[in-house]
Amino acid sequence: MHFDWSTLGTLLAVVHVFGLIAACHAILNTRTSQGAIAWAVSLATMPYLTLIPYLFLGRSKFEGYADARRIRNETLRARAHSPERDRPAASTGPTDLLSERVIRTFAQLGGMPLVPGNTVRTLVNGEATFSAIFDAIEQARHYVIVQFFIVHADALGDMLKDVLLAAAQRGVRVYFLYDSIGSFDLPASYVRDLRAGGIDVHPFSAKRRFVNRFQLNFRNHRKIVVVDGERAYVGGHNVGVEYLGANTRLSPWRDTHIEVRGPVVASIQFAFTEDWYWVTQELPGSEPPAVTPRDGDDMQCLVMPTGPADRQETCSLFFVEAINAASKRIWITTPYLVPDSAVLSALRLAALRGVDVRIMIPCRRDHYVVFEASTLYAYDAVRAGIRIFRYKPGFLHQKVVLIDDVAAAIGSANLDNRSFRLNFEIMVLTVHRGFAAEVEAMLEHDFAQSFEIDRSEYRNAPAWRKITMHLARLFAPIL
Repeated sequence: MHFDWSTLGTLLAVVHVFGLIAACHAILNTRTSQGAIAWAVSLATMPYLTLIPYLFLGRSKFEGYADARRIRNETLRARAHSPERDRPAASTGPTDLLSERVIRTFAQLGGMPLVPGNTVRTLVNGEATFSAIFDAIEQARHYVIVQFFIVHADALGDMLKDVLLAAAQRGVRVYFLYDSIGSFDLPASYVRDLRAGGIDVHPFSAKRRFVNRFQLNFRNHRKIVVVDGERAYVGGHNVGVEYLGANTRLSPWRDTHIEVRGPVVASIQFAFTEDWYWVTQELPGSEPPAVTPRDGDDMQCLVMPTGPADRQETCSLFFVEAINAASKRIWITTPYLVPDSAVLSALRLAALRGVDVRIMIPCRRDHYVVFEASTLYAYDAVRAGIRIFRYKPGFLHQKVVLIDDVAAAIGSANLDNRSFRLNFEIMVLTVHRGFAAEVEAMLEHDFAQSFEIDRSEYRNAPAWRKITMHLARLFAPIL
């Protein structure tokens, strides 16, 4: 059989033409210059390898989605987010701990006020977290809201399903949202069982109707549980036995959640409401009750929901402002260290002005490419005077920020470009010396089980691994 080389040549020429068109599109529309260069070069030189991935991962493919999401969020805020009904009365004024400028910036950035009169406690690791969540659901009287990035149908997933079904049988309204990408292997039978038990369950997907049918890159990374509008749970844990340490390669798994009580629970619930409204075009039939602060509840909290539909790069700017607010120290724990130039510059400036800048990252890796890129960024950070620690016992997955002795933020956001620009995230900032001391003690315990790296980690690496690190960093815009 004679092979027609002219047909192959024509096909390759057509692919290269489309690659050049896509490269021009990337230059015009990709948000960051690094991402634009990476896409443009690869599309122009290797379109047969990168053209299809660009359709799924190219940032500019999602402008229609971002616009649609933003419009729906604004509509929802106008219809359902009145201060009298969906938010507690709150102050965005200064505290005696953080400056008025910092508070105003955070409030404007996240669209949520600083709310007084709360109590927050840390839940260290999976057993404490899920024990508290399951106990709260078992005590639910009116409604339960559940949202996770990853839900596995394993032993922990079955425990969650059983406790939710039991709540629904008691007449409690249950709303369940999971990310369609993070929970890609969740069997249909799991969802059918929930629906058969009267639970309103939906996958979160950025594609609605014909908006961005190629969407794969936007993911809802939030982890939220709200019970009766009285208590909420936010943090780094997903639903899977690996979060309890069942994966021997990564065990023991180190993670942190928080339990929040008080008026700020309404702000956490509203972050879920926006996601639910995008998916269903309906409001969940549950409104948080008016909560009166108890005597002694002097914690002030601010919820920072961030996502790719925001008008600004909210998550990156949150980290920049938190770093800039520090005068004594800024301690950050993150599983992935792939910062953008703005965050890295803020960290460098903090170190130059004498702030104790520490970042704790894992010793073990769960994603090879991200780990190699993180190692190179860690080397750059150390050269800039930033102290980098590696947690030894197991995989470190917590997302914690400690600002001086006065404020701490805990939630779902990593120090990487995916959290900055591609994922929906949520962080809860608590302004309170007592809670900051609690977080400090928790992190001191983690630092005691870590070792500080120096430039030799990179310099002593074999040549092939250095090349791997630099290649991995080329993918930073989508890591």
